Amino acid sequence: METVTCLKTRRSIRKYKEEKVPRSLVEEIIEIACYAPTWKNSQTPGYVVVDSPELKEEIAEHGVMGHANNARMIRTAPALVILTYETGICGYNADDSFSTSRGAAWESFDAGIACQTFCLTAWEKGLGTCIMGMFEEAQVAKILELPEGKRVAALIALGYPDEEPNVRPRKDVGELLSFR
Repeated sequence: METVTCLKTRRSIRKYKEEKVPRSLVEEIIEIACYAPTWKNSQTPGYVVVDSPELKEEIAEHGVMGHANNARMIRTAPALVILTYETGICGYNADDSFSTSRGAAWESFDAGIACQTFCLTAWEKGLGTCIMGMFEEAQVAKILELPEGKRVAALIALGYPDEEPNVRPRKDVGELLSFR
């Protein structure tokens, strides 16, 4: 798929076919997504793929702040991808001081780049995704038994699409762009 086509056609998918996503396909997507740029090539983003119905249910029940749509997607998507990142690396100097006035914001910035790269790669491979931001980070980390120093950046539903959402209106370039 051409890059521009991928960018213009990828949508948030909220309905999935029951067909399981092969782990080998997820590994292929991660292998490509790991090329997302990171602060000083720190490569801090990581992925935890949850395809266990019991673990997905626990996250849906206790990890999404009562957000019914997110809970439904977690339960019905064949896989849930937890995007994580390591703390204390992106945006820091060797002496643990910040490299820029942005402080630790680079951690989230790099996680966002990784998230988009993952979702676009999944789309190119025929899979749909939906990035969920409504979750209780500490609870999800506890359920997954994440080690200290790892944070949850996003939950991503993953599966074969069972819908074709329309393109929602976009702002004109004139509203987004200025030259000085």
